[in-house]
Amino acid sequence: MAVRRVAPPEQQPKEFSFTADNLAWAKKQVEKYPPGRQQSAIIPLLWRAQEQNGGWLPEAAIRHVADFLDMAHIRALEVATFYTMFLLQPCGTKAHVQVCGTTPCRLRGADAIFDVCHKRIHHDALHVSADGNFSWEEVECLGACVNAPMVLIWNDTYEDLTPESFEKILDEFAAGRKPKPGPQVDRQFSAPVGGPTTLKTVKA
Repeated sequence: MAVRRVAPPEQQPKEFSFTADNLAWAKKQVEKYPPGRQQSAIIPLLWRAQEQNGGWLPEAAIRHVADFLDMAHIRALEVATFYTMFLLQPCGTKAHVQVCGTTPCRLRGADAIFDVCHKRIHHDALHVSADGNFSWEEVECLGACVNAPMVLIWNDTYEDLTPESFEKILDEFAAGRKPKPGPQVDRQFSAPVGGPTTLKTVKA
């Protein structure tokens, strides 16, 4: 796993501030917490800042949220660098792919998914593809071990992947469409592939 750092200065916007709508939304989030506990809203506010900035979280946005919550900049930075849900580098405009690289996914074929990322997006993680559409990174467990290998793209998981099915998913994003998330094989959520094999009948 790579050390998580903010993007270099040349990639950082000089300023960031919430839009009027997002500012109103942020104030409502803070109101959910008792007086003196407004810093508990740090995660949703950073998430909204990331969405406003086109999918990644610049240092100026982290500082803006920290000031809004009256907390030290380093505390907000600690949160932003801890969670892989926050993207600290510029990302692809159509899809940022987070590939699970922990043991279950590795045993079930994640290496082949990484190979597609190397070939299709960029050889190195956290680099934007030549066309600007895609980026990728390796992350820790994303909680769908039984459906390994899997990836997270924006807010959706794509599971039970093969190199071929993953390529098709990228094709859909490239064409501006959103592919169906979840298992990419014949299974319902995390149910057994092919359906149940036991307790299939119920006696009256």
